[in-house]
Amino acid sequence: MDLPLSMHTVKVNGFVCKDPMAVNADDFFKAANLDKPRDTMKSKVGSNVTLINVMQLPGLNTLGMSLARIDYAPLGQNPPHTHPRATEILTVLEGTLYVGFVTSNTDNGNKLFAKVLNKGDVFVFPQGLIHFQFNPIHDKPAVAIAALSSQNPGAITVANAVFGSKPPISDDVLAKAFQVQKGTIDWLQAQFWENNHY
Repeated sequence: MDLPLSMHTVKVNGFVCKDPMAVNADDFFKAANLDKPRDTMKSKVGSNVTLINVMQLPGLNTLGMSLARIDYAPLGQNPPHTHPRATEILTVLEGTLYVGFVTSNTDNGNKLFAKVLNKGDVFVFPQGLIHFQFNPIHDKPAVAIAALSSQNPGAITVANAVFGSKPPISDDVLAKAFQVQKGTIDWLQAQFWENNHY
């Protein structure tokens, strides 16, 4: 017996595709309040990322885009991280940011491309490369909007992944990789295990 198409659960990119007859304007809308400042005080790194992707906005499924508002406290940062499935273009809305990305291993080593951005400036972070943003101003916050080339870009924060994995990566492995004493690695891992994530 064949079931009507509306009885099947069809997934694209891991997300359910609605029956076209059931789609409505709310699938493409979110009252995200992206014009409102976010709290950066609860973050150990002094930033707050508000991501709008396919999980918050179902209409993004298959469209290959998402967006984020990033609020930075004075001297706050969005620490080194990577998006395995997206290139990011960042626009500074308020304040100043020092931003950069590092190329992958090449004959010339890992090259840093960095710039100081001011209000209205734009910078691109290529897909999969480690990148960061830092507010160098001690008395003024900063705000940016980032567009990403995936409905689900993913984010891997380097320090969280390396020092906060569950179960932890062996301190023998990390001590050799970072060329430090095991006690230093144990201390770093304790910072992430005690506080989990940012």
